[in-house]
Amino acid sequence: MQSLSQFLTERGVDPQLQPLLQALAQCGVEISQLVRRGALAGVLGATETENVQGETQKKLDVIANDLIKQRLAAEPSVKAMASEEEDHTVDAHADGHYLVSFDPLDGSSNIDINSLVGTIFSVLPASDRKGEAAFMQPGINQVAACYVLYGPATVLALTTGEGTSLFSLDPDTGEFLLVEDAMTIPAETNEFAINASNQRFWQPAMQSYIADLLAGDTGPRGKNFNMRWIAAMVGDVHRVLCRGGIFTYPTDTKNPAKPYKLRLMYEANPMAMLVEQAGGSASTGYERILTLQPEAIHQRVAVILGSRDEVAACLGYHSQA
Repeated sequence: MQSLSQFLTERGVDPQLQPLLQALAQCGVEISQLVRRGALAGVLGATETENVQGETQKKLDVIANDLIKQRLAAEPSVKAMASEEEDHTVDAHADGHYLVSFDPLDGSSNIDINSLVGTIFSVLPASDRKGEAAFMQPGINQVAACYVLYGPATVLALTTGEGTSLFSLDPDTGEFLLVEDAMTIPAETNEFAINASNQRFWQPAMQSYIADLLAGDTGPRGKNFNMRWIAAMVGDVHRVLCRGGIFTYPTDTKNPAKPYKLRLMYEANPMAMLVEQAGGSASTGYERILTLQPEAIHQRVAVILGSRDEVAACLGYHSQA
C-alpha cells in the first residue's frame, strides 16, 4: 500500500506543504495512542478549567492541544496557528508559509464513554496581516483540510484540492497507508444526522424538513429515512464520506446569544472542503460555507452538508421559507 509520504510526493503536492501534512498526520498517530490507552494513560475525565468557548475542558482536550501546538511550532512552514482551546492565535515562524486552524479533539463528550472522537485541521496560506486578521480568509482559500478519526481503526481523510483520499493507520509501522484514493459521496441518501433533542428550537424550515423525513414513505418524500447521531462531527462526517447521508447542526433559538453550534474556521470550513472534494455539498442553509468571510477565529455557523441531492432538498425548504 502507498504511504502518506509517497502519496504526497507522487501527487505533486507543494514540497513546502508536504512536511506540514506529515506533521499533522504524526499528531494523529500520537493522539491515537493516548486515546487507545484511555484510563491506563490517565487521560480521561475533566479539568477544572473552561476554554474560550465556555466549555469545560477534558484532560485529553488539553493534552491534545499542547501536543499539536508543540509539533506545529517545530515546523518552519507554520507562521501561526489557531485552536478551539486557545483564546487567541499562536505565532510560530515569522517567515512561515501556512496558517493552521484545528480542533484538537472533536467530540470531547465521547471520551469518557469510549466512543468516537477525532482531530480536525485546516491549512490556509499565510498573509502579510498580523494575528487573528491573517486567518480571516474564506474557506475556498484552504490549501488542505483533513481529519483524523480515532475509532476501531485510526483513519485520516485528506484533501489538497484534488479529491478526498482516505488513509488508515498501520499500528505495526505507525504509518498512514492509502486505502481509498478518491472518495465519492452518493448524490442520494436515506440517512440523516441531527441532534433531535433541539427540535423545538429549530427554524420553521428545518422543522418542516425533518418532519417530512420522519413521515417516511407515507409523507411527501415518499421513502423511509434512518437517523444516525454520533455526537462528534468528525464521526458523522466520516459516515457521510463513506456511504452518503446528510449531517446538519442548524440554526436554533436554544441560546439566543449563540444561535449556531459549530465553528467556521476549524470545523465547518475543513469539513466542507473535504465533502465538496468528494462530490457533496456544504451550506449554512442560505450560503455556501466555503465562501463565507470570517469575522473571528471562533465564529460559529449553521452547517448542512453531505449528499448533493439531499442537501439541495433541504435548502429547498429554506428558500421557500
